Amino acid sequence: MTNPKKLIHGPHHQRTTHPLVWFAAIICTVIAIAVIIAGIAVFVGYMIIHPRVPFITVTSAHLDNFQNSVAGLVDTEITIVVRAENDNTKAHAVYSDTSFILSFQGLNIAKLVAYPFEVKKNSSVDFHYLVQSSSIPLSPELMDQVDISLKRDKIIFNLKGNLRARWRVGLLGSVKFWCHLNCQLKFHPSNGTYIRSPCSSRAK
Repeated sequence: MTNPKKLIHGPHHQRTTHPLVWFAAIICTVIAIAVIIAGIAVFVGYMIIHPRVPFITVTSAHLDNFQNSVAGLVDTEITIVVRAENDNTKAHAVYSDTSFILSFQGLNIAKLVAYPFEVKKNSSVDFHYLVQSSSIPLSPELMDQVDISLKRDKIIFNLKGNLRARWRVGLLGSVKFWCHLNCQLKFHPSNGTYIRSPCSSRAK
């Protein structure tokens, strides 16, 4: 009788993970943890500070002069007060790239600008613009529209433009935002009074 053959088992070969794979896994884990921590910090900072976007508003205006001639030329002078407001109680705001266009009947008559300026936290800054424009030529159609407006005692100008607001809100870092203004300025030409209407970049 023959003896049964014994099974001979060779040594087991275990696969080892390459060190670079472990290193990549560690790096990815660290990055993921950092992103989570940053997200939590931003959320907590927002809840604590609750930042508000600075805005601009036309607070008052006056039609100092409005004269039209039979030749179709208009002379006008307007005072406009624009207020930059920063409602944040813990952050200063810096405004730049200020540019507004004042137009009448589709004709640009003035450009209102301002150098970069800062508004302290929970504060505001007023800008007084005096617009003087003479000899604005009108077509016969526009002359008729002006005559109708004078009879109704209501003259309308358009103010359109924007500026950039930048402010730092704690853990959120520096934030930039464009403030846009697009509204009508209405006056009674008989006495120059401003007919108040909403004119602000603040979200409704």
